[in-house]
Amino acid sequence: MLTQEQNQTLTQVGAGTPMGDLLRRYWHPIAASSEVEKIGTTKKVKLLGEELVLFRDKSNNLGLVGDRCAHRGVSLEYGFPTECGIRCQYHGWLYDRLGQCTDQPNEPETSNFKNKIKIAGYEVKELGGLVFAYMGPAPAPELPKWDLFVKDNVIRTIGFAVIPCNWMQIMENSLDPTHLEWLHGHYFEHVFEQQGRPQEEWKITKHHLKIGFDEFDWGIIKRRVLEGQTEENEDWAIGHPIVFPTMLRVGDSGAHSFQIRVPMDDENTLHFWYTCFVPKDGVQVPDNYPISFYECPITDENGKYVVDYIDGQDMMAWITQGTIADRTTERLGTSDKGIIMYRRMLQRELKKMENGEDPKCVIRDPELNNHIELPQEENKFSEGGLLSGVAKEWNTRYAPNLDEIIDICKGGKVTSNL
Repeated sequence: MLTQEQNQTLTQVGAGTPMGDLLRRYWHPIAASSEVEKIGTTKKVKLLGEELVLFRDKSNNLGLVGDRCAHRGVSLEYGFPTECGIRCQYHGWLYDRLGQCTDQPNEPETSNFKNKIKIAGYEVKELGGLVFAYMGPAPAPELPKWDLFVKDNVIRTIGFAVIPCNWMQIMENSLDPTHLEWLHGHYFEHVFEQQGRPQEEWKITKHHLKIGFDEFDWGIIKRRVLEGQTEENEDWAIGHPIVFPTMLRVGDSGAHSFQIRVPMDDENTLHFWYTCFVPKDGVQVPDNYPISFYECPITDENGKYVVDYIDGQDMMAWITQGTIADRTTERLGTSDKGIIMYRRMLQRELKKMENGEDPKCVIRDPELNNHIELPQEENKFSEGGLLSGVAKEWNTRYAPNLDEIIDICKGGKVTSNL
């Protein structure tokens, strides 16, 4: 268990807090590019406790500034982008893409008042269909080109949800292999049984024989051996990575995914499911093929958690731990060694930052950042795998129908399946 002080240190993300300062050393996705594709668009966002407005100006550049105009506190969500920034709708004060006031129409032309006015403003960049923001000290590090963001010849989809709980309990779930056996195994069987599905469709659970964790350059590799498997199985021999500090990589030979946890504030997390589907039969995907963007449901029309798909089960577990999990009352066992390893890594990287060093996964070398290939098992659902058949199919229930969006060849509709 942790003390209350330790729990606060790891969960608070506001400016001036230890974890808030650490997380500001990294780029975080804040929107899909398609949300701000149109010139003149504004979108209100929240990141690390700060209310911000993302916009695309008339020069087709993105900007990210504080939500409130410095003049009278009006929200810039309703401001209007110009050639070189965003102008407040109330009295016309103009801010550039980093928050510096550059024009005050009703002040004397000779006044230097505008030079003294600046609101929050942060760097933004686009990569792989997402908009990323950097809120830390200058100079900004490289925006990491993780392999899925720059991978060729794939169909991309982006799912999202705003999850009403702290980011840490979501990340700790990724360091907890045995919940797969129970939450996505035995519990899945219970849900299907309650739905009256035939038993042969939902007998899917395999027991964990062994779990393991290893630190590597970009985070932690998670491994498991299930009943019917040996250490030669890819889920142990290769495993899949947790990329420090806020990303999980999962998948198989047909599709690879990032799960990205973006702390909005202490009590809310913007979650992205970023998936690359690999087409079969030599199908070529155009570079400009559109990226679908969809919302993952948390609750149904009656306010009940949607628990008949894997991501819904995860969200139910994260949220029902409480807005901020109380780690002073937990009782960790030997199966929780991955969680303990991750917490110690966070504490170690906090100390490095306090000593003036770059923490783990802060990249300064452009050559190193050209294309960062991550290890990933390719045969996760092979013989002895935990989830196959109906469970695997159910996990894509709320994603777009890829058979309907594979019209990707200039000659017409492609009929091959993904």
